[in-house]
Amino acid sequence: MIDVEDLIALVRNYNPKSNADLIREAYAYGLEMHEGQFRHSGEPYFSHPIAVAAILTEQALDDATIITALLHDTIEDTRASYAEVERRFGTDVAELVDGVTKLTNLQLSSNETKQAENFRKLFMAMSKDLRVILVKLADRLHNMRTIKSMRAEKQLQKARETMDIFAPLAGRMGMQWMREELEDLSFRVINPEARNSIIRRFITLQRETGDVVHKITTDIRAALEKADVDADVFGRAKKPYSIWRKMEEKQQSFSRLSDIYGFRIITRSEADCYRVLGVIHQRWKAVPGRFKDYISQPKSNGYRSIHTTVSGRDGKRVEVQIRTRQMHEVAESGVAAHWSYRDGVRAQNPFAVDPAKWLAQLTERFENSENHSEFLEHVKLEMYADKVFCFTPKGEVISLPKGATPLDFAYAIHTRIGDSCVGAKVDGIRVPLWTRLKNGQSVVVLTAEGQRPQGTWIDIVVTGRAKAAIRKSLREEDRERFVKLGRELVRVSFDHIGKKATDKALKTAANQLSLSSSEELLARVGSAELAASAVVRTVYPELIHESDEVAATRAVLGLQEGQTYHRADCCQPIPGERIVGITYRGKGVVTHAIDCPALEELEAETSRWVDLQWHAGPHAAEHTVSLDVTIANGAGVLGRICTLIGEQKANISDLNFVDRKPDFYRLIVDVDLRDLEHLHAVMLALEAESDVARIRRYRDLDRKP
Repeated sequence: MIDVEDLIALVRNYNPKSNADLIREAYAYGLEMHEGQFRHSGEPYFSHPIAVAAILTEQALDDATIITALLHDTIEDTRASYAEVERRFGTDVAELVDGVTKLTNLQLSSNETKQAENFRKLFMAMSKDLRVILVKLADRLHNMRTIKSMRAEKQLQKARETMDIFAPLAGRMGMQWMREELEDLSFRVINPEARNSIIRRFITLQRETGDVVHKITTDIRAALEKADVDADVFGRAKKPYSIWRKMEEKQQSFSRLSDIYGFRIITRSEADCYRVLGVIHQRWKAVPGRFKDYISQPKSNGYRSIHTTVSGRDGKRVEVQIRTRQMHEVAESGVAAHWSYRDGVRAQNPFAVDPAKWLAQLTERFENSENHSEFLEHVKLEMYADKVFCFTPKGEVISLPKGATPLDFAYAIHTRIGDSCVGAKVDGIRVPLWTRLKNGQSVVVLTAEGQRPQGTWIDIVVTGRAKAAIRKSLREEDRERFVKLGRELVRVSFDHIGKKATDKALKTAANQLSLSSSEELLARVGSAELAASAVVRTVYPELIHESDEVAATRAVLGLQEGQTYHRADCCQPIPGERIVGITYRGKGVVTHAIDCPALEELEAETSRWVDLQWHAGPHAAEHTVSLDVTIANGAGVLGRICTLIGEQKANISDLNFVDRKPDFYRLIVDVDLRDLEHLHAVMLALEAESDVARIRRYRDLDRKP
């Protein structure tokens, strides 16, 4: 366990003016509060908060963050209170400790709805003070470093949560070193065999080739000295998880994977970065398509660096990153660089981003999500995204995630541009909307008045902003379609009783059903949330004959006294067809058509069969039958179909589109009928319509009782 004076020394290495007395007091208070508590490993519990504080000193963070780390579990796990922490250490520290406590209580790996809501809370906590997340990430890093003392199932749960949430969050914040370590620590738990295999191959490779990192580092230094460029060179082998991910992405074996070494060159100035790039490309052959200039096009978290991959010694591919010292500090600390100290004062790093602006940019596109799954989708897309940078015709830079399309580009400019997009030109050439954009390309979006988003666009775009805008537009378009369809269904139902579906009648029905407007009523009818017959019954209850309801109770003969029945959804038998009843516990008797395939499974259970037949008298038009209809996609066709059904004195109770093609629609229409003869009359009327390509009775065996 780190001694308090050692911890103070770590802080004073970068901040000689730190408040050592307050750190001592926080150390003593935390030690007292956690007295008698132990970790799973058997160590005193307070060793964990101290380790978290030490991790944060590596980021050269301010006193308030270091003290928060020492106290981050006190409010949750000890008798300490918010008021006591505030009195002794100030409001700033108390709010930070309280924020970490609330984050600790979020179950981020729970079911999707709960997880999405907790993600919202996580972003809310971040928006108040990003240092809360910095402490939480350091807390998770130390827990992952010491995870072996946990139960196996708990290790797996924490590792998956870290891989899914905390590692990408660290990367999104620009703390790449932390992301890599969190990923590798999680990889050790989730897939230890794969990790050990990669490590063994590395050892074999080093035995065969020697210390490649030292050799290539020496080569780079020699080339820079020859060009009279003053810079520091560092090299390393990439982490096992990073290598495994590349193997999975490229579907290559370890022996064929070339760029498993990374080198970093730290220069004295921005101009030197480009001089170094020239030296590297003159000395070694650049790999096409593997160059990125994040100095001229920085990432949103402030990251700046030049990335290039070259064929180095013995043809081995190596990745080289080139940046200045200040750029390197941001690359290591990310958004945390805003709070970093140097020589006792807050570091004025020109490349550090304002956390408030960064958070506003990150969360802005999540606010339009109307449901949990959309929000969760957007969060994960944003956290995992690698960036590409493209240009508008005016030279403005649009930052997009890797794999983005011209549609994403259009929505990134403005929702109106995205909604009206009909095509795009990339570097002056017309391309399909599903084209994947590359760094440095210039994109021109082609728009047309009256264009609306298509349902297929959801599968084309990758950004949360574009997906949210498309879904919103489709919902509005669906509403227009539902209103139009509902108007037809209601008109046919009113015609069935010799009445007109006037605006006054619809407003009256909407008021009676506690709906906001007649348009809302029609939308619900069109979306099958409300039956058109229910609207008629609301306005003209006296025209709904009780005799129809009475007839229904004696429509089937052969039932014992007290027995009830209902029709099977799979075959939807109607009067005029031979039927048989099957008894189901808790469901009474279910009637099936005698030729229903579902009966084959019940042939051996004859005790459950009941001999039934339809009543010979007239039946009410209440027996729903599903019709599978394919119609031409033309103006007024759907309206004529509804009219034809209405003219046969049949009511449409539901309608669903199951397939949409440019020239034809396929839909399932639920029609309320009297009997088999009524069904034949409806089908005959539809078959005679020239715009009906096919009609058949629809039976769904998945809808068994």
